[in-house]
Amino acid sequence: MRPPVTHNLLDTLAARLGPAHVLTDAADIAPHLGETRGLYHGEALAVVRPRDTQEVAFVVGTCAAARVPVVAHGGNTGLVGGGVPFGGVVISLARLDRVRAVDPLDATITVEAGCVLANVQQAADAAGMLFPLSLASEGSCRIGGNLATNAGGTAVLAYGNARELTLGLEVVLADGQVWNGLHALRKDNSGYDLKNLFVGSEGTLGIITAAVLRLHPRPVSKATAFLGLASARAALEAFGRLRDRLGPRLTAFEYVPRFPLEVVLRHLPGAVRPLEGDHAAYALVEVSSPAPDAPGELEARLGDLIEAGLVEDAVLAQSEAQGAALWRLRESLSEMQGYEGGSIKHDVSVPVSRVAEFLERASAACEAALPGVRVCAFGHFGDGNIHFNLTQPVGAEKAAFLAEWPRFNRIVHDIVHGMNGSIAAEHGVGLIKRDELPRYKDPVALDLMRRLKGALDPLGILNPGKVLAAEGAPEAFPARTLPGKVTAA
Repeated sequence: MRPPVTHNLLDTLAARLGPAHVLTDAADIAPHLGETRGLYHGEALAVVRPRDTQEVAFVVGTCAAARVPVVAHGGNTGLVGGGVPFGGVVISLARLDRVRAVDPLDATITVEAGCVLANVQQAADAAGMLFPLSLASEGSCRIGGNLATNAGGTAVLAYGNARELTLGLEVVLADGQVWNGLHALRKDNSGYDLKNLFVGSEGTLGIITAAVLRLHPRPVSKATAFLGLASARAALEAFGRLRDRLGPRLTAFEYVPRFPLEVVLRHLPGAVRPLEGDHAAYALVEVSSPAPDAPGELEARLGDLIEAGLVEDAVLAQSEAQGAALWRLRESLSEMQGYEGGSIKHDVSVPVSRVAEFLERASAACEAALPGVRVCAFGHFGDGNIHFNLTQPVGAEKAAFLAEWPRFNRIVHDIVHGMNGSIAAEHGVGLIKRDELPRYKDPVALDLMRRLKGALDPLGILNPGKVLAAEGAPEAFPARTLPGKVTAA
């Protein structure tokens, strides 16, 4: 049993960080108790704001001695309940926001965990390089959270997930020790690859405080196009042909069916229909090149696809502004879906070759289970990641619809599992999918995960109850708001 928390803990933290950076008022704590979707509401003793790695280590070590849980926060833009605290201390990394170094020859950038993703991109660009991780929330999400969730985004096809963009890490461990693994090496076989324990671990094994990230040459030219297609199968074949002809220059292939596009056109201010005709499916394609030939190359390849009957119509952006307008349609999908009512969301992946089959099977199964449900599925064809969202039937009661979430989990996740896919593609497990793992994850893999958690966090203080269940952890039921309160010292 954990000993009772007294004012001594918070006084100790305030003495080191300064009273202004140990927040205990309810109004100051409140923004840290939920996440973007509002599915969960937690509680916390305090929110602390360390300024550097040493202060993070002090906070963790002090909380470990008092057996008080800690939850790390970056931009708090998570979508799976992974950052919601249920007691203990929230460690905000917002003040760890420095770019420590940029090395164009090494093609690396060293940044602290609190750096906003867009600022990392800008620092790389200022050095004539590219940091390709790109998300709709890049103006507010922070790189530590991106790494902790192994974020994907729209450029995975060419550059990989956050894991592939990480060369080294600095991590505060559960006992307050600091592991300095800030290496810029491409080759290092001197033992276990420790950084990959922490990338994607959602703050349950350690708290990332800094990282050495891989940069890429900045493209000389880009081209963006919007395609109209007859079906998901036509889109998949078009993707395969573009990949075969363009190779790594194909940096994005985003799939958007008719219904999601209509939702965006209905609700997004200033949205313009990209193609005159009506099509069953659409795709947003981007090509990047080290030469100035990207627009001509993409135009030629689109001509081939139209001639082959795979693409019904296409528009090629004639300026950066037109390209940005096309991307705005895609990046607004999740937000605009909220205007149509309740949304049951599934972030899943299947082998690329089976994406179209998955969309057909899962759509048919969900529509049969609830007549009138509107499938709002879209995503990254190039890496098999589909955001298989379900919008409530017209006229349905939102709460009643969201109460169906567990039933639709079973339908969708069973299909994904049968295709050797994953029920957690890029948003992570957090709380929302924690109790789904035992049904789908290999039991040996789960056992290894528990052993790692026990070895690296024997007291169970790091983000307890996320990814793996813990004693006293909250119920992982997504379609309700968990009761919670602010506990102020």
